[in-house]
Amino acid sequence: MLPYFVDFYGNPSSMHTFGGNIKHYIRKAREKVAKIINAEPEEILFTSCGTESDNTAIISAMKSAPKKKHIITTRVEHPAVKNMAEHLIKEGMRVTFVPVDNNGRLDLDYLYDSLTDDTSVVSIMWANNETGVIFPIEEISDVLKDKNVIFHTDAVQAVGKVPIDVKKVNVDMLSLSGHKLHAPKGIGALYIRRGTRFSPFMVGGHQEKGRRGGTENVASIIGLGKACELAASHLEDEGSKVKKLRDRLETQILKSIPGSSVNGDINNRLPGTTNISFEYVEGEAILLMLNEYGICASSGSACTSGSLEPSHVLRAMGVPYTSVHGSIRFSLSRYNTEDEIEYILEKIPGIIKRLRNMSPFWQDK
Repeated sequence: MLPYFVDFYGNPSSMHTFGGNIKHYIRKAREKVAKIINAEPEEILFTSCGTESDNTAIISAMKSAPKKKHIITTRVEHPAVKNMAEHLIKEGMRVTFVPVDNNGRLDLDYLYDSLTDDTSVVSIMWANNETGVIFPIEEISDVLKDKNVIFHTDAVQAVGKVPIDVKKVNVDMLSLSGHKLHAPKGIGALYIRRGTRFSPFMVGGHQEKGRRGGTENVASIIGLGKACELAASHLEDEGSKVKKLRDRLETQILKSIPGSSVNGDINNRLPGTTNISFEYVEGEAILLMLNEYGICASSGSACTSGSLEPSHVLRAMGVPYTSVHGSIRFSLSRYNTEDEIEYILEKIPGIIKRLRNMSPFWQDK
């Protein structure tokens, strides 16, 4: 990225050579982003983040079928979709939120039974951001392909971590975000299948073939392209090395800490995600103590971690009240090490014990 801050900092939309030559590098980055999901380069639209990609997809789908007033999504979507859906209810849209079971698995019968002639868009995440549970997007896409609805998937958590091939999965639009695969924050992309009805969310200049106005964020686009190239070459590591680290962390926590449990379908989830509940403990307190040791974890998504409300994902799964407030998520990548896992395992039992000693509910138990 550095040369595009220092040497090649011209505006790629300019007529002069200094800026115009940069178009070539944007085109190469677009090819790399397309390749990680087996799309065509012209099907990739650069955005500022996953949230913009999600919002763009949903609003575009609605504008493309203005007479249709029904949207289907799930109860466990990221706030970028969930809050947009709730906003659209106030605007007069009807929204169906598909439930999940105790393991975070989607109720497919409920989804299919909810489809009507009035449905304009179905937005289902590829993998959940809190539990890592993977939804059967390919199966859903097969059912929807003849239903005259636009199918969007928020694949922010999945791209670069599990194989995705949009030529095999019939999604119309797919969102991804740079910082989830080691690109910078503030860059994302939206895949738009060729032929899909599309209406711009940001209107301005001619950039992105008129699909998104605004001067291109060149350095970050270059960074996203390189990150996708690297992630594609390390997919095997995600499925083996990262999964092994996750399983070691999870197994030893469950073994050493009573009253702990894993949230989500342990047989069908992202390799680097684990969401663990600790009974009768506050998740925020766990995170603060972990932070004192330089360990970064989260409760819920980063977009809601400032809220004192329990995770809407875990509530939708029916996680007991005694556990839902004490749930934290560890997200691992190929850059994590065995030593780091052992360091967490060394520190976390003492943290939970300390907090429980202050809890009258645990002592009563």
